[in-house]
Amino acid sequence: MSILSITFHTIENKIEEWDLYVENDLHQMVENLLDVEQYILSEVQSDMVSEGKNTNLFLVFDNDEMRNQFMESELVNLEERIAQRFGSTVMIFPTFLDPKKKRF
Repeated sequence: MSILSITFHTIENKIEEWDLYVENDLHQMVENLLDVEQYILSEVQSDMVSEGKNTNLFLVFDNDEMRNQFMESELVNLEERIAQRFGSTVMIFPTFLDPKKKRF
């Protein structure tokens, strides 16, 4: 099992447009990913975020190789699509999670 957590930070005045994008475009893109075993697409609630909004995409892959392939191709495509539509108003922060112990 190999996990990738992608956090998207959206500035305050783009939240409504971002929410529509997440509901329609992003969700559909994730549904079409063949190498992803499971995923969770969620809004992040945090006292630490007072400006803007965070959305998280939690992706589970069979192994590190599949996660790395995703990083090299699909994530690049996703970043380009988001940059074309939102410019610098949406920031993307991918994080590798390497489970030490799990009960999933």
